[in-house]
Amino acid sequence: MSSAVVDLDAACGPEVGGKAAPLAELLRAGFDVPPGFVVPVSVFRDAVAGLGIAGPPQEVREKLLAAALPPSVDGAIARALDRLTGRSASGCVAVRSSSSSEDTDRSSAAGQHHSALAVRGRVGVRDAIRACWASTWDERAVAYRALGARGGRGGRSDEGAGADAGEMAVLVQEWVDPQVSGVMFTWPGMAGGTGAVTVIEAAWGIGDGLVSGRVTPDSWTVDGTGVRARRIGAKTERGDRVGGRIVTSPVPAADRARPCLRDHDVRTLHALGVRISQALGGPRDVEWALEGDRIRVLQARPVTAELPAPAPQAPGRDVLRGVAGAAGTATGRVRHVRGPADFRQVRPGDVLVCRETDPAWTPLFTVAAAVITETGGVLSHAAIVAREVGIPAVLGVEAATARLAADAVVHIDGDAGAITLVGPK
Repeated sequence: MSSAVVDLDAACGPEVGGKAAPLAELLRAGFDVPPGFVVPVSVFRDAVAGLGIAGPPQEVREKLLAAALPPSVDGAIARALDRLTGRSASGCVAVRSSSSSEDTDRSSAAGQHHSALAVRGRVGVRDAIRACWASTWDERAVAYRALGARGGRGGRSDEGAGADAGEMAVLVQEWVDPQVSGVMFTWPGMAGGTGAVTVIEAAWGIGDGLVSGRVTPDSWTVDGTGVRARRIGAKTERGDRVGGRIVTSPVPAADRARPCLRDHDVRTLHALGVRISQALGGPRDVEWALEGDRIRVLQARPVTAELPAPAPQAPGRDVLRGVAGAAGTATGRVRHVRGPADFRQVRPGDVLVCRETDPAWTPLFTVAAAVITETGGVLSHAAIVAREVGIPAVLGVEAATARLAADAVVHIDGDAGAITLVGPK
């Protein structure tokens, strides 16, 4: 594949990366995937070779962010963008990483690379493409690849610009303005006589708040017999496109208290998840958006780590409850983390307690014993990375930072979604 741009419906193979390839397959099979085009890894490879990239990650990122695209590549991107946005009401696109090392059956690289939302114009798209390339060497992506040392699936550690960093294709897609967005995990043909099982999480507006863990979503578990379980989340905020930017606003109290999907929508999503799993093979992690009466498929990567099995725990002393995000148990001292300034305080074996995590916090997963958050769901990036690394996580624990004092010793049960106070600081 030598073209500087490949239409998504014609994309295939490793040249288009782990995110674009399954979406292209689904698009060709008739699934409702937003159209787009891919700047393949060959363009990234040529850019890296032309700059003679080597050295520490920050230097590599700076070189790529400043790189000029060859005129032939720039022209091909401009023409493809004009074709794509010419039929779009918003004139916006999403520019998304599609690395050869992400969204595989060994590694999701959940949230580790750059994506840009509601991008308008040729200059904005060019900048976003370079930012996707440069994110191959973001600290969080480097740290994620190093997680293999903790028994995770991120791969070998590589602190410089080497082959282990993978190669970056970039996917540019038509923008979708959803009323509701979400993620679902579908396992085809599970035991127990109920066939496929799907876990669905959803929230109002675009899905960035859900996948990043800023929002505690509504949740459903569905099988062939119908909805088996449901939970209404604390959907306190939503993101929506306003012009060429994303604006976050509070969700009215009435909408926080009601489910953002009807049971009919939930059953439709389950059926869609089953079809996607059958088309691509094996359990699938699907991002989707409800736009009017259409469910648009935005991602369909393999499930890299199982969800915790339900495991109720008898009430104990000072037990807090949340969403069971990653299996296992751990005991350690509470360490409050409010942002990067607190990273240096985290010691091996500490239990991270925070309002939310961010993909940039991935380095903390190499030293922490467990993670507790006030917001987020079982399908958020933090939960996925915790499962891949093998540390327990409990999410959506209301007022956890206020209720768990710094340096207190706690026991975390990631299967039951429970935290027990073991001792004071």
